[in-house]
Amino acid sequence: MAESESDEDSPLQQVVGGLVTALTMLAAFGSLALGVEGWWIFFIVGFAGVMPLAIGLTKLYEARQESESASVAASVPTDADEDALATLRRRYAEGAIDEVEFERRVERLLETESVADAREYVDRVTAEVDEAAARDTDASGESAEPITETDRDR
Repeated sequence: MAESESDEDSPLQQVVGGLVTALTMLAAFGSLALGVEGWWIFFIVGFAGVMPLAIGLTKLYEARQESESASVAASVPTDADEDALATLRRRYAEGAIDEVEFERRVERLLETESVADAREYVDRVTAEVDEAAARDTDASGESAEPITETDRDR
């Protein structure tokens, strides 16, 4: 039976296991060399007590580190969010959009945090713009008013 990914030891767990093994062997054989009668007890204490405790504490430490890094990663905005917000700020600073439009677009960014939400929003807006363009089309098939980038953003 193949080991699953969760059964594999991390590099830190391997180092801790190696250190506990080395210290257990050193203590057991050192006491044997010194003539201690209960030298074999070091094997029991080291491998049955200290090893599971050390590995358990290592796993707990790694789990806490993962949860902290996941919460930090979730709170940091992505590059796309930063780029969109930076573009909005630049356009607002240049006077291309007013304060109301800026706030509306920032709210839209916050509403479409996931990729699925963003796709749904873009599809909905595109359909609305296409419907508006179809209504504005005159009998000759030409649009009465050209659709600008600002119209598509709404």
